Amino acid sequence: MSAQQAQQKQQNAKAAAQAESTEVLIVGAGPTGLALAVDLARRGTRALLVERADGLFPGSRGKGLQPRTQEVLYDLGVLDAIHAAGTRYPTMRVWEEDEPGEEWDMMERSEPTEQVPYAEGWLIPQARTQEVLYARLRELGGEVRFGAALSGLAQDADAVTATFEDGSTVRARYAVAADGGRSTVRRSLGVTMTGETVDPKPMLVADVRLTADAPLPDTHWHVWPKAPDGTVAFCPLPPAPEQEGRVFQLAAQYADESATPDVSPDGVTKLLATRTVLSPEHIAEVPWASDFRARAALADRFRVGRVFLAGDAAHIHSPAGGQGLNTSVQDAYNLGWKLAAVLGGAPARLLDTYEEERMPVAAGILGISTRIHRASTEGRHIRRGGEMRQLGIGYRESTLTRETRPDLADDALRAGDRAPDGRRGGVRLFDVFRGPHWTLLAVGAEAELPLPAADSADAFIQSARIPEYEAYGPGLFLIRPDGYVAWAGATAEGLEEYLTEWGRRR
Repeated sequence: MSAQQAQQKQQNAKAAAQAESTEVLIVGAGPTGLALAVDLARRGTRALLVERADGLFPGSRGKGLQPRTQEVLYDLGVLDAIHAAGTRYPTMRVWEEDEPGEEWDMMERSEPTEQVPYAEGWLIPQARTQEVLYARLRELGGEVRFGAALSGLAQDADAVTATFEDGSTVRARYAVAADGGRSTVRRSLGVTMTGETVDPKPMLVADVRLTADAPLPDTHWHVWPKAPDGTVAFCPLPPAPEQEGRVFQLAAQYADESATPDVSPDGVTKLLATRTVLSPEHIAEVPWASDFRARAALADRFRVGRVFLAGDAAHIHSPAGGQGLNTSVQDAYNLGWKLAAVLGGAPARLLDTYEEERMPVAAGILGISTRIHRASTEGRHIRRGGEMRQLGIGYRESTLTRETRPDLADDALRAGDRAPDGRRGGVRLFDVFRGPHWTLLAVGAEAELPLPAADSADAFIQSARIPEYEAYGPGLFLIRPDGYVAWAGATAEGLEEYLTEWGRRR
């Protein structure tokens, strides 16, 4: 070891001794960071969630929760609060200047089923989703450290050291970048993003509170596709308990690619008065506004050593189709249980499966968002449903997946697929799966159900037996903590080997 290396090692040791310590440092308290912090808190994993801003993001931005994300939020214990704070998507109403015209459903209407209890997207402003997750985090004993701006990040073989602008440092076993599309962490790691401009025309998004006499009902999502200077969409938002008046989310596109959106309250008011049936006196308040150009980009890596990228730090979507926030929350859901497991003694290679599983998913969803955006700018109606619900996402090709049953039908549930809900034998499966554990499910099978001893290393598994259920077919199914089938077999043969390879945790 050179003198310089020895000096650096001493400096690292000194910094580590002075730094605050935690198991996981999460940078960014948006939906991704909050969901991850909640998941880690319920697993008993020490995590520190830091946010550069002085409070939670205040706007509506990502306002739709897809069915799969609702299932995640059910598991995290917040779905009742999410449903209470939101509503179903309204019907679209297309305007021709001052005259209302065609009406249609952007969101495909579906009824809940036994296997899919949450069949439609749910309309709830991003700020309110974050408030619900934050309340849950505090309920679990966690907190957000606001006003904590990251200035540097370094890592060695044992941990990550984060430095903040106030001079404080934090030492963590692992760190997660959940700090958005302009991620400070991603830039500090030197990770680049590959992508494209989906649409060169600038866009403005804002929350707008109307007066009581404003001539737009909150029963519809209003659209002016032929408005002068660019399309306008005006979506009613579910009212908050303390809210006065009706609040809508404005999304406006500029036909002129060189335009600079005016995001001031006066600028937003002028835009609405120019392009819609509203007059300036109908605009009571513009609490939040922002501008952007639609991009699609994917980080070239989702992991660098002990640091992981999640949410917008890893993938940037067009807002069309409502996929960005949902993909981000599911990143957190995939990563949380794996971090907790490795910190509790599972093999470190389990963390390699995060990038392996989530990068292809994010790439596929970027394609969906881009296709929907371009179709909508061409004036075509694209109904949101099917693949946009994210229920078909799975990990059949993952290193974590083991399917041992031969000769399965093409439409059979397989290892790697989402584990469906259902009620059999007096239990609801989502309630059996709910929590930080794995679940060993025997379905209509006479095979012996191996139950780990209470004091064994595998006691984190909970077991259940249900009668025959066509959604699964007969057999044994090991369900991962994030609700996907990890291993499936007609008998328990091979299960012990799988658990020995992957299944240790505190």
